Amino acid sequence: MNSGGRKLEAAGPRGGRAHRSREQDRDVQLSKALSYVLRHGALKLGLPMGPGGFVPLGALLQLPQFRSFSAEDVQRVVDTNGKQRFALQPGDPSTGPLIRANQGHSLQVGVPELELMPLETPQDLPPILVHGTFWQHWPSILLKGLSCRGRTHIHLATGLPGHPGVISGMRPNCEVAVFVDGPLALADGIPFFRSANGVILTPGNADGFLLPKYFKEALQLRPTRKPLSLAGNEEAECQSGPKHSSRGKRII
Repeated sequence: MNSGGRKLEAAGPRGGRAHRSREQDRDVQLSKALSYVLRHGALKLGLPMGPGGFVPLGALLQLPQFRSFSAEDVQRVVDTNGKQRFALQPGDPSTGPLIRANQGHSLQVGVPELELMPLETPQDLPPILVHGTFWQHWPSILLKGLSCRGRTHIHLATGLPGHPGVISGMRPNCEVAVFVDGPLALADGIPFFRSANGVILTPGNADGFLLPKYFKEALQLRPTRKPLSLAGNEEAECQSGPKHSSRGKRII
């Protein structure tokens, strides 16, 4: 009996951890589904999108990919999302609660509706504006600049991942950081905005690019941090990240 009791007691914490792990996995699944629908797929999926990019939560939960989730699940993901990607508001009796993504849309949602704050003077801009990217995009970025890549804005963080106060704007696994001269771009008529969760957004120029002339510096983030040259294409090819053999082993 005693040994059985010890086994049950020992199994308790493991069972609790397993339950939390399953719940976290479901929350990640829900967060990814919300990101796609609210940023890109709402209209294609037949969801009515109102001012500010808000859609009725009840209608969203009727979609097949959300039928295993409840309004309480969505509320938890909104409340606990470290990057504050989503916003909920009560709505009115005809719609019920409403939800939106705070930024990252490829759908056309107007600046006023998204509650983006214009940053109109150099003093309005944060001292650090940095875009995170990956080695595969670096040669093209050096040549053409940063691109909206199908979204309405280029995303800029106010520091590197882990810096105090930086909650969103850059993926934690980015390999290259590009620091932007915001005042110079602003002087050339490039607009900047701050989103509800603190990400700095810019549509770039008329073609949706933030040109290389606005780059202050670049930094390799992985596997170790070191400065990168902002020189032309040949050097970009030399800097295009760790090389791997056909068998996947890194070539030194």
